[in-house]
Amino acid sequence: MKSLLFKYISVALASTLKFFGGPITGVLLQLNWLETALFSAIGMMFSVVVLTYAGKAVQSLISQYRKTPPKKFSKTNRLAIKIWKKFGIIGIAFLTPPLFTPLFGPLLAVAFRVPRSSIFIWMTISAIVWGLAISYIAHKMTFIQEWIK
Repeated sequence: MKSLLFKYISVALASTLKFFGGPITGVLLQLNWLETALFSAIGMMFSVVVLTYAGKAVQSLISQYRKTPPKKFSKTNRLAIKIWKKFGIIGIAFLTPPLFTPLFGPLLAVAFRVPRSSIFIWMTISAIVWGLAISYIAHKMTFIQEWIK
């Protein structure tokens, strides 16, 4: 039982930093794809909740200790603004796992002054959809690789 709990926690922790780390960890720990998807989504949502509530504090902390002023229009900023203008919070949420990471996506949503409830709803939907898709693909690719051997 403890062993299984540690596996679940490992998948969730891997997803807090980089979402694709969760499904890869789930495959390595030999969890089924639904368990992997669920705990990958939980890991991402942990980051989302923490950073949504601490978003303003993190931004002020970064600006306080930053030595040079940030570039106004970096490549990443342009992309984020383009997605925001075209798709709003839905676009930011659905591109958080593959593009923005669970660390940057919520901070971006907070910077655009999205209400917390919208951030939580759309990020949860995104985490579940991406968790199911990536976990399924990761498990099937592993099956194919083992079959070839």
